[in-house]
Amino acid sequence: MTSPLYPTNCVERFLDYVRIDTQSSEESDSYPSTPGQLDLLRMLKAQCEDIGLKDVTMDEYGYVFATVPATSTKADVPVIGFLAHVDTSPEMSGKDVKAVFHRNYDGSDIVLPDDPEAVITAAGNPALAQQVGNDIITSSGTTLLGADNKAGVAEIMAAAEYLVNHPEIPHGDIRVGFTPDEEVGTGTQYFDVEKFGAHCAYTMDGETLGELQVETFSADAVTATFKGFNTHPGFARGKMINAIKVAAQFVASLPQDTLSPETTDGYEGFVHPYMMDASVESTAVKLLVRDFNTPGLKLKEALIEECALQAVDTFPGSSVEIAVEESYRNMKEILDNHPDVRDNAIEAIRRAGLEPAVEPIRGGTDGSRLSFMGLPTPNIFAGEHNFHSRFEWISTHDMHKAVDVIIELCKVWEERATRS
Repeated sequence: MTSPLYPTNCVERFLDYVRIDTQSSEESDSYPSTPGQLDLLRMLKAQCEDIGLKDVTMDEYGYVFATVPATSTKADVPVIGFLAHVDTSPEMSGKDVKAVFHRNYDGSDIVLPDDPEAVITAAGNPALAQQVGNDIITSSGTTLLGADNKAGVAEIMAAAEYLVNHPEIPHGDIRVGFTPDEEVGTGTQYFDVEKFGAHCAYTMDGETLGELQVETFSADAVTATFKGFNTHPGFARGKMINAIKVAAQFVASLPQDTLSPETTDGYEGFVHPYMMDASVESTAVKLLVRDFNTPGLKLKEALIEECALQAVDTFPGSSVEIAVEESYRNMKEILDNHPDVRDNAIEAIRRAGLEPAVEPIRGGTDGSRLSFMGLPTPNIFAGEHNFHSRFEWISTHDMHKAVDVIIELCKVWEERATRS
């Protein structure tokens, strides 16, 4: 493993940030969805001011923006940005997180101290094999850790502080941004691209060392609502039409051995029924539809409609309504028009002493939406693993290397600008 090029306090910052409960909520009507997120965002605003960043703002929605002032004498260095979200997943508690160090990791299973049955196995986490000799941070076993995405927050803050303290490093204006509610799908809802004012940005929210993601799923949400007829079950013969049974027939008719999350990987998309609101009168099935291109999405949505209509035909008198809502589209459609955004990141990863791993992400990021909002935004590794669970872990080595990549990326953009 390589030593950091730019020693920083990113680990110490991370430990401070995970102590704040920023779990977001899908049930909230407020924005941000939980008050803990505002606590951390206010802290970050104050810290940005303390380390000497300029143009520090926090708007009514909680977005914190700031600028690392340029040191380059060149006039045409593009403004680039770095982004991370402060919220943690609703799927696992983020309250009273106790970060635990596992020093000089030896390659064995990691037992979490507050629940001896909670074990991060070496066999189930092949990425741990690359971490022998490094320090690993986990939770104590009763909460998530919060590396997703407080690792990215800490790395951006540490890099910004380093750049302010080392004006001999030439770079253009660097924008940093911290956002709420990514985990509940609304992280970019009120993001002001014009105010952020960057040529491009990079989310620091990836997993494996050296990873760069310039492709995401394209995603839609589908709701199939089956209508039946309810009456007293004791007098229902020839009258009742049970919408639950129609919906069950529909779900059973979807492909079982293909096109599901548990049977696909790589560039394969899927259809995923994940929630049902059921009654005899009306049953709604919610499905996630994923593919790496829009035509593939439409084919899968046509399959859903076909299966739904076949289920209705099986139960005369029933009916179905299908609603499709666009979630996000593959950022590659935008990033292909901005090759410098990708190429400069690859060069920065190499300069940090790492092998670039350019792979698709089987999901979406805030960058997916931001790219289509006019801010091309690929995703760079932050080092987080097993996110959304109590088995979450991160390597301090990987955090330091993420900081190296941020600083090298600022230098690459400055070097490749032409005019003095």
